[in-house]
Amino acid sequence: MIKISSLRKQKHENADKKKSAVSAAQIRVQKDLDELDLPKTMSMHHPDPNDLLHFTVTITPDEGFYTGASFTFTFDINANYPHDPPKVLCTHKIYHPNIDVDGKICLNILREDWKPVLNLNAVLVGLQYLFLEPNADDPLNKAAAASLRANRQTFAQIVARTLRGGSHDGIQYDKVM
Repeated sequence: MIKISSLRKQKHENADKKKSAVSAAQIRVQKDLDELDLPKTMSMHHPDPNDLLHFTVTITPDEGFYTGASFTFTFDINANYPHDPPKVLCTHKIYHPNIDVDGKICLNILREDWKPVLNLNAVLVGLQYLFLEPNADDPLNKAAAASLRANRQTFAQIVARTLRGGSHDGIQYDKVM
């Protein structure tokens, strides 16, 4: 009996730790959301208003190569936030040096440069900046980065075609315009 009650107690303690970790993450996310002042080029949607840890953000750049297109990103935040960065994916297949065709994003603050003092606003600013100034020096899509480095005008033409749902190098891109 002692062993069983000890195991039950340990199980309840572990469950309590998980609950408090989720609660801490939710509190921090709520604080981050309260401090957000989204520009007109961004909108946020919580499919389940009771679940602050899973939501989408849509960015519609108003300048740069991607002007006028709309890109949706999923945000999945785990119970260890802010110690772990949010998991962010682009839901559209787009031609971009820093976003691969699977939606993975090359943004340093979502990887090795993440620090708990950063917040959701920092991530949103970083994502928006990727559309204003794609970074050919730290690419996920090496072909797109090479195109950007070689000839900005050709890169712009490829981007414009793919944003309208065109294909490039045998890959069909999503229509986001």
